[in-house]
Amino acid sequence: MRIKEYIVFFLFVMLLPLSSPGQIGGEAIFGILYLTPSAHMNALGGYQAALYDRDPSLALFNPSLADSSMHNNTALGVSPYIADINYGYVSYVWHKAGIGTFFGGLNHLGYGNMIMADQAGVISGNFSASETVMFLGYSMALSPRLSAGITFKPVFSTIESYHSWGLAADAGIHYHHRNGRFRAGLLLRNVGRQLSSYSDSPTESIPADLLVGASLKLAHAPFRFSLTARDLLSGSLDFEIPDNEYGITLTQPESANAGFGELVLRHLVFGVEFVPTDNFYIAAGLNARRRHELKIDSNMSTVGYSWGFGLRIYKFRFGYSSARYHLASSSNHFSISTNISEF
Repeated sequence: MRIKEYIVFFLFVMLLPLSSPGQIGGEAIFGILYLTPSAHMNALGGYQAALYDRDPSLALFNPSLADSSMHNNTALGVSPYIADINYGYVSYVWHKAGIGTFFGGLNHLGYGNMIMADQAGVISGNFSASETVMFLGYSMALSPRLSAGITFKPVFSTIESYHSWGLAADAGIHYHHRNGRFRAGLLLRNVGRQLSSYSDSPTESIPADLLVGASLKLAHAPFRFSLTARDLLSGSLDFEIPDNEYGITLTQPESANAGFGELVLRHLVFGVEFVPTDNFYIAAGLNARRRHELKIDSNMSTVGYSWGFGLRIYKFRFGYSSARYHLASSSNHFSISTNISEF
């Protein structure tokens, strides 16, 4: 047991110096790395470090969640995203007694067709853009209550005839209490670097994210509550809209310079679930950062909120979620998973 603890400690020490301060949204490369494949997790705000549901797609988010109960499980998912953008994933988990749990997956993001034009606005045709990330991960039990895992993620990006690729890694630890109702997770995501740029420009680091979260299912009621603090490497998350080279003046939103309490709130993602049985759930979440940064001050509506449900029919588990990113658009997520051994 001591050897396993040393291995995990070494992995975190190796990854932490490579992590860079997180960049504010819209300034990072390889945007696909910041999307959540799981419909269940998207229903809970998109980020939950301690969410556990025997779902292979959750291991793509936190590698320490993969365990023997997911052996031979496979999952597929698709999301009609914003502005005709689509992405989907496939994942599979395999466990070997005495060695650990291995998993792999593929996530693809298609940006659709776009108009090609020069600086004068003369249209010369269309072009497309896409990003693909591979997941290769391993998880092991350190003790009956504690597990750890790591994922390596090669990522490839294409914009018209330009290509770029890089490598990122995740490392996580997951704890569950013997009563099975309390769980906690620590996760370091997207530590890595762009290895080949689109042109002759210098390569960039991939902004890392540190998350800490917990979930608790009530003992005498079918409810589970989840809370995760994310962007813990990004400081206050406060932002300003800088002057631009085109002489266009943009109105600074009221939420741009917030007080201390609101800045703390932006790091938090809240989730609640109604779980009457292991075969059905209804979930809702609030991503506070998404709400404060993408809302319109005159009409906040349900921006930043999300919801979804999941159920098991025969040998298949189905999931659906909807997340409101802005007044102008929402995204829908569909997933299906099954255990191949049951056929």
